[in-house]
Amino acid sequence: MNKNERFVITINREVGTGGRTVGRILAQKLGVKYCDKTVIDGLTHKFGLSPERIEEIKAQKKSWWNDINNYYQTLVNSAGMPMEAEVKLDNATMYETEKCILQEVASQTSCVVAGRTGFMVFRDWPNHLSVFIQASMEHRVQRIMRRQNVSEQEARDIIEKMDTTREAYIKKYEKTSRYDTRNYQLVISADGKTEEEMADFILQYIG
Repeated sequence: MNKNERFVITINREVGTGGRTVGRILAQKLGVKYCDKTVIDGLTHKFGLSPERIEEIKAQKKSWWNDINNYYQTLVNSAGMPMEAEVKLDNATMYETEKCILQEVASQTSCVVAGRTGFMVFRDWPNHLSVFIQASMEHRVQRIMRRQNVSEQEARDIIEKMDTTREAYIKKYEKTSRYDTRNYQLVISADGKTEEEMADFILQYIG
């Protein structure tokens, strides 16, 4: 990946590894946009987006990206997530909407994408680095217990539910497994590392 040209870095991760935080830190260090579920959901609700609606906006208004970009700043700079449109999309349509939003962002500017099946959305994208962050069960359990203030069993239940849900989602829409390391250029173990250290490790890998 050439960081001197427009690029996209996708970070897929196991719950309890700190991958989303790594993505945010990495984006800050690189000075580029950061996208995760909060940002995507916020844009979708604000503009009532669907794949068809995105195409309509692009056709009607050449400066539509400026509106998206300006609103993006309110999402990443505010504690709350303002909602201005009632949007109800089925899972398949939501998946396609997310793909459209992410690819539109990446076509305009360099970015770091955490989750959202980004590793598949951008698998054929030029200048793309795909990262997977994993960790031992003990590491994941301890992190979730600490951050969500839950018991060990509750943490294990959260992990089991999220692992099952995410794997089923990816298999349904992309016919692959998120655990297949052939989907990534870089695989990192979070054990014994802070989020800052993992972000710096990715920066070193990029060079």
